[in-house]
Amino acid sequence: MAEKPLRLLACGDVEGKFDVLFNRVRTIQKKSGNFDLLLCVGNFFGSTPDAEWEEYKTGIKKAPIQTYVLGANNQETVKYFQDVDGCELAENITYLGRKGVFIGSSGLQIVYLSGTESLNEPVPGYSFSPKDVFSLRTTLWSTSQFKGVDILLTSPWPKYVGNFGNSSGEVDTKKCGSALISSLATGLKPRYHFAALEKTYYERLPYRNHIILQENAQHATRFIALANVGNPEKKKYLYAFSIVPMKLMDVAELVKQPPDVTENPYRKFVKQASLGKQIPAPEEDSACQFFFDLNEKQGRKRSSTGRDSKSSPHPKQPRKLPQPPGPCWFCLASPEVEKHLVVSIGTHCYLALAKGGLSDDHVLILPIGHYQSVVELSAEVVEEVEQYKATLRRFFKSQGKRCILFERNYKSHHLQLQIAQPGAAYFYVELDTGEKLFHRIKKNFPLQFGREVLASEAILNIPDKSDWRQCQISKEEEETLARHFRKDFEPFDFTLDD
Repeated sequence: MAEKPLRLLACGDVEGKFDVLFNRVRTIQKKSGNFDLLLCVGNFFGSTPDAEWEEYKTGIKKAPIQTYVLGANNQETVKYFQDVDGCELAENITYLGRKGVFIGSSGLQIVYLSGTESLNEPVPGYSFSPKDVFSLRTTLWSTSQFKGVDILLTSPWPKYVGNFGNSSGEVDTKKCGSALISSLATGLKPRYHFAALEKTYYERLPYRNHIILQENAQHATRFIALANVGNPEKKKYLYAFSIVPMKLMDVAELVKQPPDVTENPYRKFVKQASLGKQIPAPEEDSACQFFFDLNEKQGRKRSSTGRDSKSSPHPKQPRKLPQPPGPCWFCLASPEVEKHLVVSIGTHCYLALAKGGLSDDHVLILPIGHYQSVVELSAEVVEEVEQYKATLRRFFKSQGKRCILFERNYKSHHLQLQIAQPGAAYFYVELDTGEKLFHRIKKNFPLQFGREVLASEAILNIPDKSDWRQCQISKEEEETLARHFRKDFEPFDFTLDD
């Protein structure tokens, strides 16, 4: 028996025109029957007097349908949203919160992100940061068998959404919108994505979330931008649709491709992101910049942006890197770091040979600043970690080798992503086939688990190397290994590019 679909309404910028909106909803429901939810994106409140809102707030008037809204997009309306975790604003009107996941009783999964993009710290109360986007994405990715979400609600458009699609009218999607939201949409693969703020209606052709002939078929995404309520041009501001929650659908039905489906608009953008071009990286503390001559040859020093250090006569005010509470063996500024093991240094991360490694090319990807786990990394650091991972895969493949990445966030103070929800302990493995394994640690987890598994007879068959302390060699031997690795890795090392 087919599941009964939910009937939903989505709305653009209300801007305080509550009577106009709710009278329109009443008319629609009288004609077409009741809907289950109304989802509002964009500016719910406007610059109009509060008299109309007071009638709803005090209960004189009531919304005819359960209504969920996003938060402020400007300083003027922050005052209406007192609780960042969401709250009831009036009967039948609920503020979802700053960011999160709403799961209905039917299993419908709605991801929401309030505000506009900000790359500056501290983040204003009406904005979201790269860290907000990353934490939201990681929360979803950590769930078992994540395939995507039903609905994504944001106020700004995603940048580049018009690529490969139908015309977006006067809105230039190469200049307008948020690159962070493009990144979020790419990672979460919503079936529907609603946005507003541009005072126009744009229903993009559905786009696919997989690469044809290279990946298994996945569901398509429909992006719909809605106009402002009561606009004089009568542009569409209310959108009605039916949806069966993803978790209740047959897989074959879920991944069925619409006849007008297009290429993913963010595909090229995602490729650029893997090269560290997605988000302008904030300058790092000048006291923590590292310009080691790793190749033993004369050359220009790389600035923290990866460019010639003399190209910016007026550098921006630097931002301090996260600092450890005590001595740390892995923070690059720490005197405890054995710098002769360092083989590559990027803008936010560095590469070092493992001490007592399983093999001569057992390396660690480490952030330059002090972070305990991947979950805590800022977006720009995550991008460079991904860039190192992709580069290392190509490097090892050129040598006829395969690699495994693993991380243990348990009784460790500094992130060590090894190649051979903040605060939560976990063990993470990534294979070069693309498979990812995640285990939430509760207690009594063996600290050398990853190493012991790889050293076992079933994989590398070097059980005598399961304990790194039994594999230590002299500093001279370590320097020789590091020198050889740098030489072999140099043609692939993106940090050496001008």
